[in-house]
Amino acid sequence: MTGWDQLGTNLPTAVQVVVATIGIYLALVLLVRIGGQRGLVAMSGADVACVIALGAVVGRTSLLANPTLATGVIALSVLFGMQRLLTILERGPRVGRLLARRSVVLMRDGLLCEDGMRRARVSDDDLRQRLRLAGISRREQVGLVVLERTGQISVLRAGVELEPWLADDLEAQGTCAPP
Repeated sequence: MTGWDQLGTNLPTAVQVVVATIGIYLALVLLVRIGGQRGLVAMSGADVACVIALGAVVGRTSLLANPTLATGVIALSVLFGMQRLLTILERGPRVGRLLARRSVVLMRDGLLCEDGMRRARVSDDDLRQRLRLAGISRREQVGLVVLERTGQISVLRAGVELEPWLADDLEAQGTCAPP
């Protein structure tokens, strides 16, 4: 490819870009769903390297063997369109349950919820770090710790009454017990 050829594309290539971009996007969403929401926020050096590699794989798959300006614009448009579509679909109860995990209780009234921590793949070290960042110095100060759908961990202090509406999206968990 030389000169102006690098800017354009033809209809069969454009269709290939659309199909490849949709396919790789859905595969990535599925893998993130399987991997859990915690991986979206707390990233180690290895996690960052993985994200960079994922971006390269998505880019190369979407743009095919000979990327052009047109195929790049098509791939970006499809990615943004898919993101918007999934955002709209997540609002529905059926698709929302498939695409996004519920918030998970990790700690309640100073007690660890081992089932929730295991399901959410949150380690004791991750939890301790988040508690320290929230200014918690003793477990008794904890009212509720929740892994949110975004992957962030919320910490509510003991003695603060939680309005029931704020707990509607919490995943039911087993018993919480002292460590």
